[in-house]
Order: sequence, then structure tokens, then C-alpha cells
Amino acid sequence: MIYAQIIYGHSNCATGGHPMWTYEHSVETDAAPEAIWRLWADVENWGVWNADIASIQISGPFAAGAEIVMAPAGQDPVHLLIAEATAGELFVDEARIDGLVLRTIHRLDQGERLRTRVTYRMEITGTDPSQLGPQIGPAVTADWPETMAALVKLAHG
Repeated sequence: MIYAQIIYGHSNCATGGHPMWTYEHSVETDAAPEAIWRLWADVENWGVWNADIASIQISGPFAAGAEIVMAPAGQDPVHLLIAEATAGELFVDEARIDGLVLRTIHRLDQGERLRTRVTYRMEITGTDPSQLGPQIGPAVTADWPETMAALVKLAHG
């Protein structure tokens, strides 16, 4: 069983009063957090559970500072920087597009009844995120429910 929660909105709090567009999606699963982390850390095989990835490469170990070049199906490659990585807990990637910073937080927490909660959160800041965020954000996050369902299904075995 998968529990899903979606949060969408605009905020000024997390950025010290600067506008930010946000979207968050969570699922709960019986899959072990270690199994999900192994799938996240295996970047070159993300396409197994993320159908939107045509090709992907990482510049080194799955750690802060590594660069990922991901080509979504039918689109130009996106360059991501792993800004933060704490094994077994979370990783954060950042993309810079048209004066915006698209920051995606991928987090593992304990859910209800000792289940694993998997959360993806996008925060868009930079030049006019209140105007551009609603245009870019939904295009980037539209497949998250399906992608996360495939991730937890594969992690569950």
C-alpha cells in the first residue's frame, strides 16, 4: 500500500522573505530505506524506475559535489549538481535554468507504523520564481507520483 501526500504552493519563509515556488510529494512504503537509498545512489540505473530518463551519467561517487547529466526523453540534457548527500537519509540536487535555481530534496523518514516515507520536494528560487515557477515547476514535477511509485515498487522487491 502506498500513502501519498501532495503539497503545492508559494512561500517566502524558507528563503528569508524571498519568493519561492514549492511542490512536495510523499509516499509511504514497506520497502526498507536502505533499499531506496541503494536505488538513488545507483544513478546510472535511474532509468529503470524513472521512465522519463533517456540517458544519465554521474561524474563520480554519489556524494555532494558530483555532477549529473540527465537527458529526459525528447529533451535537452539537464545538468544537476548534488548539493548535499547524507547516506540513508537524503540527497539534494540543484539545476540552474534561466536565472532560477531548481532545488530538489529527496528525503527518507520514518512514516506511520514503522513504514518508510519517501519525500520529493522542489523549491524554485531566483529571478521571479512566482512568475516562472508555476510555468516550469509543474512540467518538472508532473511525473513524480508515477516515478516514486515505480521507485518504491522496485525497492520493495
